[in-house]
Amino acid sequence: MLKKVFISFIFIVFVAGILFAQTPTRWRGPNGNGIYEETGLLKSWPESGPEMVWHYDDLGEGHASPVMANGMIYLSGMVDQVGYIYILDMDGELKLKFPYGDEFTESYPGSRSSPVLVGDLLYIYSGLGALSCMDAKTGELKWRKHVFSDFDGKNITWGVTETVVVDGDVVYVTPGGKKNNVVALNRFDGSLIWSSEGKGDLSAYCTPLLVELPARKVLVTMTADNIVGLDAKDGTMLWSHPQTNRWQVHANTPIYHDGGLFCFSGYGQGGVKLELNADGSQVEKAWFSDKLDSRIGGMVLVDGYLYGSGDNNRQFRCVDWKSGEEKYAVTDIGKGVTIYADGMLYCYSDRGELGMAEASPNGFNLVSKIRVELGSGQHWSHPVIHGGRLYLRHGNTLIAYKIK
Repeated sequence: MLKKVFISFIFIVFVAGILFAQTPTRWRGPNGNGIYEETGLLKSWPESGPEMVWHYDDLGEGHASPVMANGMIYLSGMVDQVGYIYILDMDGELKLKFPYGDEFTESYPGSRSSPVLVGDLLYIYSGLGALSCMDAKTGELKWRKHVFSDFDGKNITWGVTETVVVDGDVVYVTPGGKKNNVVALNRFDGSLIWSSEGKGDLSAYCTPLLVELPARKVLVTMTADNIVGLDAKDGTMLWSHPQTNRWQVHANTPIYHDGGLFCFSGYGQGGVKLELNADGSQVEKAWFSDKLDSRIGGMVLVDGYLYGSGDNNRQFRCVDWKSGEEKYAVTDIGKGVTIYADGMLYCYSDRGELGMAEASPNGFNLVSKIRVELGSGQHWSHPVIHGGRLYLRHGNTLIAYKIK
C-alpha cells in the first residue's frame, strides 16, 4: 500500500513539474499584471539601499525586462545592430549568448520585447517585426515570421515593443495590417491559425491581455486608435472602444478583474474602465480618468485600488477601482514604472529613482528610495521580483538586489 502511495506521489510531482515547465513566461510577472506573489520581503531598506548581490554589465542596448525559466535568467539586448538573447545563471554569470537577428537602431535603439519561454522553446519579437521561435538551450532557429511582409503589417515610429502572448499551442501577435491586424500562429511551426482585420489600425506597442471567461477566452489589445476584444479561438472581433493620443502609443497591458477591464495610455489620454458582459461579447464604459495617463509604466490593482504614475500628469496616484475616485496624488517620486509584492509598491522612475512605498489608499508612504547609478540610457525597463531578489535592467546592465 505504501509503495502505491509513493508511486502515486512521484507521478503527481512529475506531472506537476512538466506542467510548470510548460507554463509560458509573461511580461510584468507570472500573471502579466505587475503583481509578484513573493512574501517575507523587506519593509524598508538601509539608507544605501538593498544589498546589491551582483550586476552584469555587458547586455548591449535595450529596454526589455528579464524573465526567469529553467533555473536561468533570459533577456534581450543589441550589440552592433544585432539582437542577442543572453542567458545568465542566478549568480549573474553568462552561460550562453546567441543572436536572433537585426534590431531597432533608430530613436532609442536597442531591444524592446522580453523573450517568452515555454519549456525548451523561446519566442522573441524584434523591434523590426521579426518573430522567431528558437531552442532555448542552443539558440537553434525553429521558425521565423517577418510579420510586416508576411502579414501586410507596418512598423511604427519607435519600433514594435510587443511581448507576444503564448497560450497552449498558440502564439498571438499584432502585425497591424489592414487585413491581418492581429494573428494567431501555431507556436510549433509558425503556421497561421487565424487572422483578424480588427479595426485595421497600426499596432501600438501593446502587449495583449488574454482574459479567460467561462464562455470564452478574449484577447484584448490596444491598436493605434482603438481598444479591441477578439475571440481568442477564431479571431472574431467581439467589440471595440475608441482610445487614442497624439502619437498613437498604448504601451500598457490592460488590467482585468472581476468583469472590469482597465485600459490606459499616456500623452494626456488617460484610462477607461470597461465592464464586460458575462460572455465577453460586449463592453460598457464604467468610468474614465484623464489623470491616469501612464505612458509606459503600467499600473497595479491591489485590494480594490489602482496605483501608478501618469505621464503629462506626473503625479503618483491611487484610484478606487469601482468608482474611479481619486484617493491621493503626490510627487514624492518621479513618474515611471510600478510593480507590487508583499504589501509594498516598487516604483522605478524615469529619473533613475528606485523607491518602495506602502500600498494603502490612506496615503503615499515612501519608506525607502535610492538612485540607480549603474547602467546606461533611459530608465524604462520594468523590474522583476523572483526568489527574494529584485532584478532591474538599466540599458547595458542587469542588477540583482536582495530584498528578503
